[in-house]
Amino acid sequence: MHTDGCPHLDHFKSNDGLKTFRIIHAIFVVCSTIEARKTKVDNNYCHVCKRIGPLLHACMQCVFFGCHKHIREHTRNLKHNFAIDLNYGQVHCTLCDDYIYDMEIDRVAMNNKLGAGRCRKRLFNWTSWEVTSEDKDILKYNPKRICITPESTIGLRGLLNLGSTCFMNCIVQALMHTPLLRDYFLSERHKCKGNPGTCLVCEVSKLFQEFYKGARAPLALHELLHLIWTHAKYLAGYEQQDAHEFFMAALNVLHSHCKDEVNPTENKTLLNNHENVKCTCIIDQIFTGGLQSDVVCQNCNGVSTTIDPIWDFSLDLGPVTFGGRPPSSLVDCLERFTRAEDLGLDAKIMCSNCKSYQVSTKQLTMKTLPIVVTFHLKRFEHFNEIEKKISTLITFPEMLDMTPFMSRSRIMDPIPSDNRYSLFAVINHLGSSINAGHYTAYVRQQRDYWYKCDDHVITRANLKEVLDSEGYLLFYHKHILGYE
Repeated sequence: MHTDGCPHLDHFKSNDGLKTFRIIHAIFVVCSTIEARKTKVDNNYCHVCKRIGPLLHACMQCVFFGCHKHIREHTRNLKHNFAIDLNYGQVHCTLCDDYIYDMEIDRVAMNNKLGAGRCRKRLFNWTSWEVTSEDKDILKYNPKRICITPESTIGLRGLLNLGSTCFMNCIVQALMHTPLLRDYFLSERHKCKGNPGTCLVCEVSKLFQEFYKGARAPLALHELLHLIWTHAKYLAGYEQQDAHEFFMAALNVLHSHCKDEVNPTENKTLLNNHENVKCTCIIDQIFTGGLQSDVVCQNCNGVSTTIDPIWDFSLDLGPVTFGGRPPSSLVDCLERFTRAEDLGLDAKIMCSNCKSYQVSTKQLTMKTLPIVVTFHLKRFEHFNEIEKKISTLITFPEMLDMTPFMSRSRIMDPIPSDNRYSLFAVINHLGSSINAGHYTAYVRQQRDYWYKCDDHVITRANLKEVLDSEGYLLFYHKHILGYE
């Protein structure tokens, strides 16, 4: 990118070019009004290939919208030298064959953003840091600084096994390496309203401080274990527990404690807007998605739709029918999960249109996706009081696109979203029984480094080792975050 501007753009600006940029940027980049959003939706496609979405540009010298390929052809053929990227508002000069940084253009773009109420609230709501005497003392008496380098181990701590507590240790490792959860707790956003010593969120907050202060000695999670036993009594005891069950219990307790901090007005607004899939607490913001269930009457094709909140996706690994082929990949499991299912003659559903019980089909899809999507591979089967573990290798990718499994993927979405996810933690179970064996975890540290967490032992791993592991719980983080 040119950072010193270009003579072609200077000439263009002298002929009302800034006014043209201001109008296009306000309507198609910032979308500062409801009318602007509607205008963008109506025009958000390439005029040549009709493709929607990323890398769309608008010509600044005529009414033309084009994808990355066709905007270049348009500007070359018609000698219209300037186009604006509708994602970020960058100006491309055909004569320079590059994007141009210009201070005047940047100032206009900033004024547009500040003038948009939604952007002002979301992007520019900041306060200055007023240094207190306590802050000064901390800096004075703690001169040593923690520097994070590619080889840094900050954030890695072994966890002592307190007697069959590996199921808890591996879940804690995954939570400690959940990026937005880490940012929330390290910025000390949690303000406890409960009794001291009874709040699980306070304990998790202390754990984040312990993990990221630079110490290396293994930690003992006896206080966390006690709080889990207190709030989820069915997990109390000294025998091995299911890591997935512990994960669900931990999220439930954290959610019940976090939601007390939420402004009731915010949740009331969500309910009034019929977006009651999740509340605004940090747990729901990160982990909660919306699962859509469509029941279709086979007599009148009437559709009954319900949307339920969901924290994880439990995926079957056995064959679809007797003698059928079992899934071999995570994508296979998701295709089965979202495939329309014939409910059969023995499970007729009351149809609101037919006013009678009718044969129906049911299909599950993802209405909304969480920031962190968790997949539970159901490796344990119970048949006639006999437990069996399915050790079939299920391949899973480092990068996963969830678009094919969305409720709106089958129709043209005027503003497609980026539904790519990156793997950041994998939990494995070693052994043949859910109540025995051993749990370990792989976690991603600083984006590209992987480590194996085996209770108090932390060792370096590589991506191939992670992807070749058996996989019991898979944690994926949204690759690109968007503002709601």
